[in-house]
Amino acid sequence: MHEFDQQILWFSHISVTNERSLTLQYSHHFHSIEEINQFITNHPFAFLYISKTNCSVCHALLPKVKEIIENYPKIQSAYINIDDIPSLAGHLSIFTAPVLILYVDGKEILREARFVHLDEFQKKVEKIYMLAE
Repeated sequence: MHEFDQQILWFSHISVTNERSLTLQYSHHFHSIEEINQFITNHPFAFLYISKTNCSVCHALLPKVKEIIENYPKIQSAYINIDDIPSLAGHLSIFTAPVLILYVDGKEILREARFVHLDEFQKKVEKIYMLAE
């Protein structure tokens, strides 16, 4: 399987095999906005990493964000390739990539886009996680 062939992938394990290649192992994929909405509704902490196929920033940032999110075991994460479900862009007001969205109890609490300062992102996630817990 090509690394970004699936429509939407949960990322549970990411290993960097070289600077340009990511190996993604997934346990589930979605096919519709309704399934994404259900994912957000069914998890008290839901995190979406929204990417595009030919986005070098998206692919470089993914393992770094994954490493941060792994520190918060209650956060359920999903990887989404917006090219596979273009209507999601309008539904979530996505104008660039990557976009990182954290939902708590079904409400969007944090959104970062394109150039993400990882230290600031980690501090924000930590604060939200501790307050919501």
